[in-house]
Amino acid sequence: MNKVAQNSRGVLYNITCAASSGTLVPNFVAQAQAAGWKVCVITTPQGTKFINIPLLQELTGYPVRSEYKRPEEPDVLPRADAIVVFPATFNTVNKWVLGISDTLALGILCEYTGLKMPIVTVPCFRTGGGLDGHPAFFRSLQMLRDYGVRVLYEPEKYPPKNQVPPDVILEVLDETIRRHTESRNKADMDSY
Repeated sequence: MNKVAQNSRGVLYNITCAASSGTLVPNFVAQAQAAGWKVCVITTPQGTKFINIPLLQELTGYPVRSEYKRPEEPDVLPRADAIVVFPATFNTVNKWVLGISDTLALGILCEYTGLKMPIVTVPCFRTGGGLDGHPAFFRSLQMLRDYGVRVLYEPEKYPPKNQVPPDVILEVLDETIRRHTESRNKADMDSY
């Protein structure tokens, strides 16, 4: 198991989907751990085919979850302080924005969006393939932004699949957390 920095930044869920960019998840996890995060990986059921589950379990020290647990079973993952959805698919983005909660990954995303927790999403699929031109996709990205989710979608900067480097994702996550904290502190001050 990879050693996490002593002053842990908290628990980060990396939610991953059924995308060929899933091969990049171990590198993202390692960089997040180096930055002080305790990382747990959750994937969509179809996403299990795109990631190296034994490697991710070894890196994180936690099971990779893709299914809901039974009610009598204990939680095996700690609660998250923040979420990075990388790679996010067209399917997950569009279901998430509508509040569809038919997988564990989507259920967590809907829950944490409702809790207004810091979330960064990185849609990763081939540009020019049709999905990136579908009107529902851009509407969904805007709705996620309206919900307070930070969307990292710059395919012209990260061609051909918007595979944003882990250090950039982590910088955006830090900025998102800082804004979230400032917003929460301002709300607390306004309540006096």
